[in-house]
Amino acid sequence: MLQLRTNREMLKTILLSFVTCGIYGIWFYSTVGEDINMVASRRDGKKTMHYCLLFFVISPITCGIGSLVWFHRISERIGEEARARGIATDFGATTYWLWAILGSLIIVGPFIYLHKLCKTMNAINADFNTRGN
Repeated sequence: MLQLRTNREMLKTILLSFVTCGIYGIWFYSTVGEDINMVASRRDGKKTMHYCLLFFVISPITCGIGSLVWFHRISERIGEEARARGIATDFGATTYWLWAILGSLIIVGPFIYLHKLCKTMNAINADFNTRGN
């Protein structure tokens, strides 16, 4: 059986994104989208757009609005999946808007969002690796 990653970390993501001039960040969010599609699609019937399509095509065409919508939707989907699996979390679309967007005014907000994203995805993937769908 396929084992999903359970070792996502905020600091590693930030450092490797910086060192690779953003390439690691693109890969990171691509894997988050792929993992949530694998884990949640049977339950919710949804499919998240691949991050590369968003980053290279949709976001430039929509002047970044596509990215806001993508992050809103994937954050809500991750939160719903965690709660459906019985994982106690407050992660969701509100987390994205409050920490990643408004929190950028206090500089540390996006880092807190990324930490919460990593923590929630690690918990979801660990549950999936243990129990399956």
